[in-house]
Amino acid sequence: MCRLYGFFATEPTKVECTLVHAQNALMVQSQSDSSGKSHANGWGVATFEGEGPHIEKQAWAAFRGAHFQQAAARIYSRQVLAHVRRATVGEPDIANTHPFKDGGWAFAHNGTIPNFEQLRPLLLAEIPTDRRGLIKGETDSEHMFQLVRARQLAHPERPAFDCVRESVQWIVERSLEIDPEARIGLNIIMTDGNELIGTRLGRPLQFVERDGIHDCEICGFPHVHHNPRENYRAIILASEPISHEHWRELPDESIYRIGSDCRIAWEAIKPRLKSGRRVNDHHEREDSACSPPSH
Repeated sequence: MCRLYGFFATEPTKVECTLVHAQNALMVQSQSDSSGKSHANGWGVATFEGEGPHIEKQAWAAFRGAHFQQAAARIYSRQVLAHVRRATVGEPDIANTHPFKDGGWAFAHNGTIPNFEQLRPLLLAEIPTDRRGLIKGETDSEHMFQLVRARQLAHPERPAFDCVRESVQWIVERSLEIDPEARIGLNIIMTDGNELIGTRLGRPLQFVERDGIHDCEICGFPHVHHNPRENYRAIILASEPISHEHWRELPDESIYRIGSDCRIAWEAIKPRLKSGRRVNDHHEREDSACSPPSH
């Protein structure tokens, strides 16, 4: 398990309060989440102030020392992707620390692909030889990211949303062929600074929408140098609620997208399973009236 944080706004915004100072900030969750588990095996933050993602990360806990706080204080960006790690596949090491980046995209994952050692050869066979060498760590997460990137490069005309959905469906189907009772955790966030794409599968994921400028409940000030000619809007995604705002739960077994209009839309992920069973039959599903993403 890990803890995810994604931020998407129409204007550059400071996110220090939600990462560090809020009552359930990501730094707080790194020490103890809502279930009492710590996520102390590394942290990373990706931002998009210029060309491509800028990533800062360390293989130690976000709550130890001032490094995470200092990194969070520097952020002023339209898109932010942050992650605190609880290692399951791969040792606590900088090569295994999220987010990962490739070709202008940043990627982070909360969850575990079960029986990964059995699945890994099948997954590598789907990735061209020249891209396999780009995998520097041991995590199931980085392998999954390179599967998505391989599909993107093989079909550059296709929307990234479709490549993510196809890759996640493939992983779920192969995992359940190995073990039909596997409990799969695939919450991912992937962004290139222009759009944010992710999934919720078998792990909690919440979001909150902000319309217009408001004073922060923590520091009492707005976090954006607002252009009055623009309509400010922001969306925060997190593994668990961070603030006292009205957080909503994303449906399980879904894939979502946030585009330039800063609106979130999702649809169900429907892997083609031989047994006909759903991905996570042990989870109750939440209905959504949200329209599917437009590409």
